[in-house]
Amino acid sequence: MSSTMDLDAPVSIAPLTGTARTGATILCCECGAAIDGQTSAGALCYDCVKNTNDISRGIERQGVIHFCRDCDRWLLPPSSWVVAAPESRELLALCLKKLRGLNRVRIVDASFVWTEPHSRRVKVKITVQDSVADGIMLQQSFEVVYVVHSQQCPECAKSYTANVWRASVQVRQKVLHKRTFLWLEQLILKHSAHRDTLNIKEAKDGIDFFFSARNQAEAFVSFLKSVVPIHLKTSKQIISEDTHTAKKSYKFTFSVEIVPICRDDLVALPIKLAKQIGNISPLVLCHRIGTSLNFLDPNTLQTADVSEDVYSRSPFLSLADNQDLVEFIVMDIESTGQRKGKWLLAEATVARASDLGVNDRTYFVRTHLGHYLHPGDSAMGYMMTGANYNSAELEAIENSHAYGSTIPDVVLVKKFYPNRKKNRKRNWKLKRMAKDEGELLPKKADQERMDAEYELFLRDVEEDDELRAALALYKNTHKSKREDADAMSVAETEMTGHDGPQVNMDELLDDFDDLDIQDNEVEMG
Repeated sequence: MSSTMDLDAPVSIAPLTGTARTGATILCCECGAAIDGQTSAGALCYDCVKNTNDISRGIERQGVIHFCRDCDRWLLPPSSWVVAAPESRELLALCLKKLRGLNRVRIVDASFVWTEPHSRRVKVKITVQDSVADGIMLQQSFEVVYVVHSQQCPECAKSYTANVWRASVQVRQKVLHKRTFLWLEQLILKHSAHRDTLNIKEAKDGIDFFFSARNQAEAFVSFLKSVVPIHLKTSKQIISEDTHTAKKSYKFTFSVEIVPICRDDLVALPIKLAKQIGNISPLVLCHRIGTSLNFLDPNTLQTADVSEDVYSRSPFLSLADNQDLVEFIVMDIESTGQRKGKWLLAEATVARASDLGVNDRTYFVRTHLGHYLHPGDSAMGYMMTGANYNSAELEAIENSHAYGSTIPDVVLVKKFYPNRKKNRKRNWKLKRMAKDEGELLPKKADQERMDAEYELFLRDVEEDDELRAALALYKNTHKSKREDADAMSVAETEMTGHDGPQVNMDELLDDFDDLDIQDNEVEMG
């Protein structure tokens, strides 16, 4: 019996031709992971390279940024102050410039990390790249915490220091009320014309604005010229002089006097001036104040403009202002069909509200309010019959053969809403300028008069679309709990009371200065 044994065939030890050559595989000296021995750096895998190399070494993890609470600006070293909103690109760039060591690496990404608003901390997450040994590129992310310190900027520091201003603008108007200044204040706030002021101070018959440079005051005066007719006077006072270099320092004063004519004033023009500006009737109403005085003849709807230059050559005063208005009741009204813009000429029979039930005296009047008035409505106007005005212009009109017979008994000015509530709640508000009252603190009677004037101004804003379009109205979001509980009943009461025109919510702006954490939560919810 024979047995056979299977033997393996001989194998050649020569290298195979045409086969790819594989790299040598080694183990990481730290974790034992298999890596390519030809491309590995120091016999380390990529994870161990990241663990043993810190490319963010030398970059600060904490910083300090300075914020001025008066003007809401941030310090950009060495001495610049910039405006930057929270979590904005400008604030992010400022934070990165404040961080030392970032110039050695490449910044890939940077973003803010949310923090509590009251914590006075700003967190920034930064992602950087850098190359290590043998050309390996590493990427690393880390957070930097900035502490917000309060520091007053030089401009705000000057505003709290006396006698540091270099230019002042003294705005005055010789009238007995503040209606023009209330309107001018809203225009200044809307266009931020007061942003460079060091201080705003109340003065008799007006307001003083203080600036740190002459060009800032000149820019403010240019703004005033673009909105109201003014008369300007300038002066300067030397405060220091260098005898060696002949350099002198001055304080400049700009005296701005606003024309003493206000909206809804009854004006008696000089007859010569009335003929020069279009042969308009000398007895007119001032229906608008702009770069010039705009007058309206309520009997013919004719209009005319008087610029400040023309007014300075032949000045005049108003016969009566808003404080002399009398309430009338419209008994009957009929349109004549003549229209000009928003005005419609009409003939009306009116009676003084105080005469109802006392006598039956009525007055026939031509008015420009035909589009607004209906029988039974109330209107405010000036009583000419029996009135005694100390005016040379009115006396000349009465003695004139051409205009003496054209003086009406009553001049109606605007529609009146007698059922309007005095202290009703509005869904809108106006901002006010922060002014230094100084020693001119108002007395109780003066304060009540100022509150009444401000209430009349708010009513004018509600009633006049053109006036409202020129101002910035904001949503009134601050309401008490009782107001929220009774909101429906209050709204129903106001709607049923016919208390005058309402401001459309689409015309209102959001007041971002009043937003807080609760407001943000409600909006996000």
